[in-house]
Amino acid sequence: MPDSHVAVIGLGSNLNDPVQQVRRAISALASVGSVEAVSRLYRSRPWGNLTQPDFINAVVRMRTRLEPHALLGALKALEATLGRVPSERWGPRSIDLDILTYDALEFVDAELCLPHPHLFKRAFALVPLAEIDASYALAVAALDPAERDGLTLIET
Repeated sequence: MPDSHVAVIGLGSNLNDPVQQVRRAISALASVGSVEAVSRLYRSRPWGNLTQPDFINAVVRMRTRLEPHALLGALKALEATLGRVPSERWGPRSIDLDILTYDALEFVDAELCLPHPHLFKRAFALVPLAEIDASYALAVAALDPAERDGLTLIET
């Protein structure tokens, strides 16, 4: 894909058959670029609001021609198409699509922070990312052990 960018997308769901929600979202990402790698699926304890079901998470590396803000808009549109209804921050959701990294860009504005501001604190994003990009292995090792212990590989 000429003039493309490498974006890493974190996916999560804890409502309405989360495994199926994540799989559907992975397939739907083809509408915004070319999927190059997909992690396995992981079960994680909720982050933020702890009184909700566990999440199913994965990470996808893809190539896209979309610039960062356009990609963010496309991901929000995909979430809506896949049935996400706006709700509380860090609350239950049918699907969540977050840009974790975009090329090697470091960027902050009112709508977007790259890399994702919590990437290096959240095992549910960092562990699957390290699975498809070994350069993140040291960051996984540096995670708080309690954070790592809240993540379980699921065989599906």
